[in-house]
Parts: sequence; structure tokens; C-alpha cells
Amino acid sequence: MSTTNTRKEWKLTELAEAAGVSPRTVRYYVQRGLLPAPPFKGPDTVYGEEHLVRLKAIRVLQARFLPLDAIQVELLRLSPDELKALSEADPTQVPPSVAAPAAEQAEPAPASPSPAGPVKAEAPAPSSAGVTSWQRWELALGLELHLADTADAKTRALAERVRALIQESQER
Repeated sequence: MSTTNTRKEWKLTELAEAAGVSPRTVRYYVQRGLLPAPPFKGPDTVYGEEHLVRLKAIRVLQARFLPLDAIQVELLRLSPDELKALSEADPTQVPPSVAAPAAEQAEPAPASPSPAGPVKAEAPAPSSAGVTSWQRWELALGLELHLADTADAKTRALAERVRALIQESQER
């Protein structure tokens, strides 16, 4: 995934093709805030190098099974150089900086599962109102449950039931 192309500006269809996505996807990412809006709109709209780099980085993060909300947080966290390196990375390789959010890297994972309580993992809050903070519960070795702070009571109760069932199965 190298950006050996020396072009600096692309029309929507050209940008989408260069990044391996559809034009509709590019528009959606702009709407979601994953991509900055182009400088102007209309038949002469052009997208720049930053758009291509971000699109390729999004594709790499998607290949690592990150949801769009997590990708948005990751894109905000990365410097331009880190973003460029990520856009050129092999999607099958998961570096530690992407495998876990920065807040989780500060604490090493416990050697044994800790279903007794949630591990708070807050990502930097972007200005977008659509992104929330999450609780991460390590239910068993290699198994996590993520619960949004905005989850309703019914969803929270379900999460507690799942956690209790796993704890009960581990005690047998």
C-alpha cells in the first residue's frame, strides 16, 4: 500500500479508485468526520494527499477489525507522520500502538482474567458528539466485552449477565 503516486489532487472517483473504496464511501467518511471536507464543493471539487493517506489508513485499520468509532479516535491520536506510516503498513500486522488504545497500553494486562470489575479505557474525546467512552471488561484470557457509557439499563444488565455466566463457568 504505498503512495508512490506523485499526484497532489484527485477528483472524487480518482481518489476512491486510488484508495480502493467507492465514491459513496468517501462521501460517507467526510460526513462521519473520518475525512476532512474538501476545500470546496461542486463539479470542480478536488481532494488532496491528506485525503488519500487517511483513506488508506482507514482501510488498514478496518483490516484489523476496528469499528469506525475506534478508527476515528485512532486517526485523531496519530501525528501526520504516523498516519502516513500507517497508510503504507501491511494490514495483517498489528503494531502495539494500534492493537490497544493508548489508555490501555499504560497498564499491562493482568496475567489472570479479572471478571470482578470493569477496566476503564477512555480514548481521547474528540469534538464530535457521536463518540462516547467505553468500559472494557476482561472476561477471560483473550475475551473482552466493551460497553459504551451511553448504553441503556437493559444493555448494561445483559452485559452483567454475560460477565456473571463466564465467571460462573470459570469457577467450575
